[in-house]
Amino acid sequence: MNATSDRWDGLLETSVVGSFTSLGYKIRSRGWDAIPAGALSDRTVLITGATSGIGTIVAREAAALGARLRIVARNVDKVRSLRDELVAATGNEDIGYYIADLSLMSDVARVSDEILEGEPDIHVLVNNAVILPSERTLTTEGLELSHATNLVAPFLLTNRMLERLVESAPARIINVISGGMYTQGLALDDLNYEEGDYSGSIAYARAKRGLMILTKMWADRLAGTGVTVNATHPGWVDTPGVRNSIPTFYRLTRPALRTPEQGSDTILWLATSDRAGQETGKLWHDRAIRSEYRFKIGIETTADRNQLWQALSETVGALT
Repeated sequence: MNATSDRWDGLLETSVVGSFTSLGYKIRSRGWDAIPAGALSDRTVLITGATSGIGTIVAREAAALGARLRIVARNVDKVRSLRDELVAATGNEDIGYYIADLSLMSDVARVSDEILEGEPDIHVLVNNAVILPSERTLTTEGLELSHATNLVAPFLLTNRMLERLVESAPARIINVISGGMYTQGLALDDLNYEEGDYSGSIAYARAKRGLMILTKMWADRLAGTGVTVNATHPGWVDTPGVRNSIPTFYRLTRPALRTPEQGSDTILWLATSDRAGQETGKLWHDRAIRSEYRFKIGIETTADRNQLWQALSETVGALT
């Protein structure tokens, strides 16, 4: 960035409305370099949550950039249709998929084994799958649905992929979080949301706070291996999930929402940029490192981090 761009970026960052909306993207993206053609050639990209919203755009652009694209999805009909669409749009036929319900840790464990058997290399892992239920719902394994899908699943899947990522280094893990995490800290004594009135948006935000914490922990554990771990939040994006799960927010903010293409940009940039490949354990938004805290809310201690890791380890250990 030049001095003028830095000033605009700083002004935008002081305002959630300015920073997270399409206006923020349009101002910041002036002068950005395009991602080079073929930037993901001969790179295996594994992505969750690709059958709608931002994930579909990331999958399409990764395929267009030459990736060996592998998708983890729940609905076989949707992912087959998506594959056909991506091949037609990009000409890239090296697109495969694995079927799993990411709310079930038994499924995550099974599909992890299938991926490791089928993929000799994994260069980029994008944890993008999300769910935002309006009511507290338990999975058949007894986990609250948002906690299971948005936090426990990426914890298990990523840990199962770590050895392969290290073997494939240089490699990158990209965790897609949400600006909603700025409003929440961990609730370590109630990760399964058994107490009080349930709020889907709060459960979602807490899970994303947890994923940000895991990002830093994985970065520390993988230091020196050639595997970087970063998180990004896409801002406020017009996706089916936003429209269906938080309709009041959607109605009030619709004119200012980003397109899925705008929301996906930094994910793809993190997967390809030389600069991003030199950083780890950071939160990014609009191709720049951002603070993971906007308020005093959510600042965790080392003990909190370790307690979260232990709790998630015990959960997956009991279910797999």
